[in-house]
Amino acid sequence: MNKPAPLDNSKQRNAELALETAIDALASTTGISGKVLAFEPSNDHGTRADADLELSIDGRSYRYLVEIKHIDRMALLHQVKQQFAEAPCPWLLAAPRMSAELAGKCRDIGVQFIDADGNAYLQAPGMLVLVKGQRPGKGSALSEALSDGVRAGGPGALRLAFVLLCAPELLNAPYRVLSRAAGVSLGAVGAIIQDLARRGFIINAKSGRRFLEKERLISEWATMYPIMLRPKLAPQRFRASQRDWWKSVDIARFEAVWGGEVAADQLTGYLKPEKITIYMHGSSMRQNLGKLVIQNKLRADPDGDIEILEKFWELPPIDNATPASVPPLLAYADLVASMEPRNLEVAAMIYQHLKNGN
Repeated sequence: MNKPAPLDNSKQRNAELALETAIDALASTTGISGKVLAFEPSNDHGTRADADLELSIDGRSYRYLVEIKHIDRMALLHQVKQQFAEAPCPWLLAAPRMSAELAGKCRDIGVQFIDADGNAYLQAPGMLVLVKGQRPGKGSALSEALSDGVRAGGPGALRLAFVLLCAPELLNAPYRVLSRAAGVSLGAVGAIIQDLARRGFIINAKSGRRFLEKERLISEWATMYPIMLRPKLAPQRFRASQRDWWKSVDIARFEAVWGGEVAADQLTGYLKPEKITIYMHGSSMRQNLGKLVIQNKLRADPDGDIEILEKFWELPPIDNATPASVPPLLAYADLVASMEPRNLEVAAMIYQHLKNGN
């Protein structure tokens, strides 16, 4: 049979993204987990596949060769089926999106598939799955996942990079876990991961993802955060009648954490806070902000020394952070953004801890 020409680097990255997104969407709609064993696996049977995939359900594993392809008409389904007619093991089509009509046709002609919206047709001993009619949610289609908005330096990319830098163990977590932790769409996660790999910050190895240039990513994140992400966190400024008002506040009661100078002081003990930064959980921010303002007699002031922003991450406790403070990376970025000499000295101390992985 004729072998398709190898994909160029850009097309290969997009193909890998399409498969990763489809795997995670499958887990969301069916509970079936998937693991890519290899992209463009070598073989001696003359059938070129885009990936080698293992699906797991109820303790059983199913191995597939995968063809990653955009399907928009019936004829293409027949072409793909013919391409794998002599494959030595089951094969699977991974598509960005499969319409309900095409999904039904796949079932009729025996083409197993998964797509980025969670639609699927799978049939094997002990497994029968048919999901069709799933539509992409607003902002979660694969087209968004490939858009410039989630590329390096964009707000979504900064959110996810922050989560990975603070909790490197999440580098190999399912995309749905990363989506919740960073507050970005499921489709965007794969694009950001691929972009980080393309730019040399992480590597997608057979043993899993790991950082290659963590220190460089920390520096870039701290540089871009005040420009691209911080202004989007609904910042509000206030002033208090008492300078040390914050010292008696149990900030956790307001679903919030200290940032900036207070967090830096809690981390190092080398800074007397003069400007107060608070990150407050977004879903209940209005209610908790009202309580904080009333109970501590704060007043709105565009030039105030109290800044309250929306918390943009959901992470378990960080080893090197106090429960009431932001992770050290964010404390560092807040200090650097202030451009105040007394803060920059302490920022350098925090940076050394970040660089050494503490």
